[in-house]
Amino acid sequence: MSCLYLPVLSAVGIYAATSCYLLSHPSILHKKKQLSFHCRHISHRGGCGEKIENTMEAFEHAVRSGTDMLEMDVHLTGDGQVVVSHDENLQRQTGHHLNLRDLRFAVSELVKKYHREDITVWATESDRTMRECVSENPRMPFSFSKKRVLLLLFFFYTGLLPFIPLPESCLEILMPSLLNRFYFPKNAFLTNSFVVSLINWLLMRKSLFKHLKDRGIQVYLWVVNDEADFRRGFGYEGVTGLMTDYPQKLRRYLDTNPH
Repeated sequence: MSCLYLPVLSAVGIYAATSCYLLSHPSILHKKKQLSFHCRHISHRGGCGEKIENTMEAFEHAVRSGTDMLEMDVHLTGDGQVVVSHDENLQRQTGHHLNLRDLRFAVSELVKKYHREDITVWATESDRTMRECVSENPRMPFSFSKKRVLLLLFFFYTGLLPFIPLPESCLEILMPSLLNRFYFPKNAFLTNSFVVSLINWLLMRKSLFKHLKDRGIQVYLWVVNDEADFRRGFGYEGVTGLMTDYPQKLRRYLDTNPH
């Protein structure tokens, strides 16, 4: 019986060694992506902590603050007009119960019209929506959907990642240490719990981010709003940039703490 184990153990050992080597040297199998942008400073909804979200005032303020990227959500109205809005319903923003019909294709036409394909990124949690966006305009870089993030982690922990082509150009993820503030009430059972620590340990892996960086895939963490979190976010090797509601605050941090 021991004779049967030897070939299996040898094969597993060779696979593990090959996977580890290729994880550190991805250029052997994959051509490094060359994006036309490198974003350290990303303004969430245009910087909604300093100006009214998703407005020209916010976007212009973020640009003056030296942002590298404006993050925004877009919808199409019933009469075919593109509207920049985070919510499909305008109740929170305007006090009026109005729904915006969701469509991606007109956005693609605007991107083509103004020659912004190289510097505009498709981003959505929905895998179905992402496939539609990429099918409509495959020239634009795009980020991982939620399903693809889970697959990315599966490939990473099974050792398959070095062998798998990745069409995405950006990974946008919530910094796990912020989960308590965004999703759990202060007195909830999960606050500062093992669950959050486990998510942080599984997701924020130096070797994963370095591998993605070596393949030309940019990694962005969101939504990071204070100096301690800026420091923590940029402390993860391989992280490209941070998304914030406070563009001036992040700009001041970057000016005094070059990375």
